[in-house]
Amino acid sequence: MEKQLAELPAKAKEFEGVHRKFFKTLKHKPPKYLDTLMAQLHDATFKTTDCLQCANCCKTTGPLFTDKDITRISKHLRLKPSVFIAKYLRVDEDQDYVLQELPCSFLDTDNYCLIYEVRPKACREYPHTNQRNFHKITSITQKNLAICPAAFEIVEALRARLTN
Repeated sequence: MEKQLAELPAKAKEFEGVHRKFFKTLKHKPPKYLDTLMAQLHDATFKTTDCLQCANCCKTTGPLFTDKDITRISKHLRLKPSVFIAKYLRVDEDQDYVLQELPCSFLDTDNYCLIYEVRPKACREYPHTNQRNFHKITSITQKNLAICPAAFEIVEALRARLTN
């Protein structure tokens, strides 16, 4: 896994133009069955993918925290939301709450999430490859290809299915 993660950013960069063109086509003319196909590819990939062997998303990128996330996690940690925010979050350039530092403060040494049951919505949905209207979030997916080996595998499988 270490080697795969080390090579992933370069691999994503190598395919960046191909993926950008592919996603542009998807945005303009998505197949009617795209969401069904994405769900199938996502499920198939995650049957053989163990996120606990990777956790690269938790180590390199932070999720956005919604107000609901903050309320839920604060309650779980028995902290006031203002204390939770002060201790763990900051406001980014888009005025969103994000983690103050990476890797995620809630990532344990064995790659388990210490707040898994109440983790942010963005974490629950990551890498967003089985969301409805996938063609509308391709810019997020493009970024995730350099972070998540499973996302890269899913997009390559999708590309192979739709361009052959």
